[in-house]
Amino acid sequence: MSSERYLAALASSVDTLTSLARQSDDVLSRSVPACPGWSLDQLFGHLGSIERWAAAVVLGGKYVEEPAPPALGASSWFFDGTGPFLETMAALDPEAPCWNFGPPPRTAGFWLRRQAHEHAIHLIDASQASGREVPDLGADFMLDGVDEVLAMFAPRQLRLGRMQQEEKAVSFHVPGAGSWTVGPGPVAASVTAQLPDMYLGLWGRSNLEDTAVIGGDVSLALRVLRGPLTP
Repeated sequence: MSSERYLAALASSVDTLTSLARQSDDVLSRSVPACPGWSLDQLFGHLGSIERWAAAVVLGGKYVEEPAPPALGASSWFFDGTGPFLETMAALDPEAPCWNFGPPPRTAGFWLRRQAHEHAIHLIDASQASGREVPDLGADFMLDGVDEVLAMFAPRQLRLGRMQQEEKAVSFHVPGAGSWTVGPGPVAASVTAQLPDMYLGLWGRSNLEDTAVIGGDVSLALRVLRGPLTP
């Protein structure tokens, strides 16, 4: 996807999240179903931290420590920072050298993609916690998010020892859209799901064990699905 598409998706998510962050305290105290132990206010604190961290990395080109959110008023802290964050994301040069945790070449454009999907997933979380309808993210965007998980995050999880290294691979299929392989060696299992189920399932927002068609070595496929495929 283009940088413009990432930026548009990110700006749209931030706009809706800002609105949700201004809800009443009783709504902000609700639990976030997909993030055990977090209230909605704490979710906004997490986003505020991530935004400030990503913006500082982009501006300096180097790794910095992620700031901690405030213990109180995290939602207000979040929407106080969204303006500078979006300005930084809009002004970055996608080809500029910049630290990130993806594969080489390490450029600033990584952060547009990463923050677009970070905010989209948490927009789903915030919508669910608020009792709002989950937004339509668009097929091209969800397909890109599937690719980010399976082509960037999963290899990183394996490299860092956060996932068990299997002797055989698992293929992932979105009918009519794309295929990916996770793991070394010959393919011994497959996971096939429709695009929305695959996108949400890879991030643990739906259960691919229930919605996907799993073929071949089912136990292998389940171990890889339980990875964890993402941090």
